[in-house]
Amino acid sequence: MPIQILMPALSPTMTEGNLVKWHKKEGDSVEIGDILAEIETDKATMEVESVEEGTIGKIFVPEGTDDVAVNTLIAALLEEGEKASALEGMGSKSVESSVATPKATAESAPQKEEPKPKASAAPAPAPVPKLEVVAPVQQSTASGKAFASPLAKRIAAQNNLDVSTLAGSGPRGRVVKADVETAMASGSAPAPKAQPQKAPQRVPQGEIMAADDLFPAYEKLKVNNMRKVIAKRLSQSKQTVPHFYLTVECQIDALLAARQDLNENFEKTERISVNDFVIKAIACAMRDVPEANASWADDHVKIYQSVDVSVAVAIEGGLVTPIIKQADQKPLSLISAEMKDLAKRARDGKLRPEEFQGGTVSVSNLGMFGIKEFSAVINPPQGCILAIGAGEKRAIVNDSGALEAATVMSCTLSVDHRVVDGAIGATFLKAFKSYIQKPVKMLV
Repeated sequence: MPIQILMPALSPTMTEGNLVKWHKKEGDSVEIGDILAEIETDKATMEVESVEEGTIGKIFVPEGTDDVAVNTLIAALLEEGEKASALEGMGSKSVESSVATPKATAESAPQKEEPKPKASAAPAPAPVPKLEVVAPVQQSTASGKAFASPLAKRIAAQNNLDVSTLAGSGPRGRVVKADVETAMASGSAPAPKAQPQKAPQRVPQGEIMAADDLFPAYEKLKVNNMRKVIAKRLSQSKQTVPHFYLTVECQIDALLAARQDLNENFEKTERISVNDFVIKAIACAMRDVPEANASWADDHVKIYQSVDVSVAVAIEGGLVTPIIKQADQKPLSLISAEMKDLAKRARDGKLRPEEFQGGTVSVSNLGMFGIKEFSAVINPPQGCILAIGAGEKRAIVNDSGALEAATVMSCTLSVDHRVVDGAIGATFLKAFKSYIQKPVKMLV
């Protein structure tokens, strides 16, 4: 009996994924531990290893297929001595169900009565054309636009390359990051056009819809798995979690001076950022006020024994929150190195599930974008998220009653009122402010 290879659930929240690439083709032999395919989840693109050995007898879901439901049959493995005839009748509806109506897999299950062996096996290639229907991007190619991933376009633009002339190795000839890097490394990258156009900075990735009586023409962008999950989780958070907000203003002149001193006088491979200080200060404050390091669980409250800080990182197509674990116990240099590594791998889609799932408190820093103050949405099931604004020069009244200039940063704590009351939230912010304004406390 052939071994079924099903669409795996690579995270607890995954219900469907995109089959980005097959690393094996029909007829290839497979050993335990071999990489079979790359699957895009709601957070990252991950490699799937084989847990069996044999020969790829049939691939039912081609690479480049989106929205494949978990547990859908995507391929079959023939064991030693098995013949291809053993595959007859297997997975004849796999491609059709995953591409045309991925969410209707359960509804179409009763049709399993139909498979009369040989009659259903013959038309198996028929579903393949359905893949072509999903390619509104091809309209862009016909109009002279580059058929490339957003990341490949950005890297090409940063290096003055004409991405439209590169050969693509991705699904349906799509130019991906590796193609751009290969062209740069080999020195065969095409020169930029003499008159660079301004438009390519925002190349449409979706179908252009015509104007009607009420609205102008618009671009219809496909929603990726990550954006679907973000929309679902944040809608659920705002609808079911009773948010309230507390804001504190922190003077960060001493922190900026300490940062400059550390970066200038200590030999470190990575420069320490303001965000590294913020992560450490949150962790230390949570350690001092453990009642805030908590989450709601219907009939009880979880008070966590470790402070794991989830840090919001913007990536192409969405947002991910890699975690600095036990951040209160780590020096700034280690936090800095870990954060840079996690952020880079988050943008490359290479994070492991345990690196972005979990966390006991979140931080979102928009200060580098010049945002003065904002309120973030709580990341369930966590009880708190701290929103960090930009440090800016302001006139303040000092302890002696005189006016002076100081660099002030506004920080707003969003709190789940089921878990943390106002007094606990205020106590946490008082502790956080003390660490930010006297950073030497974080170093001892």
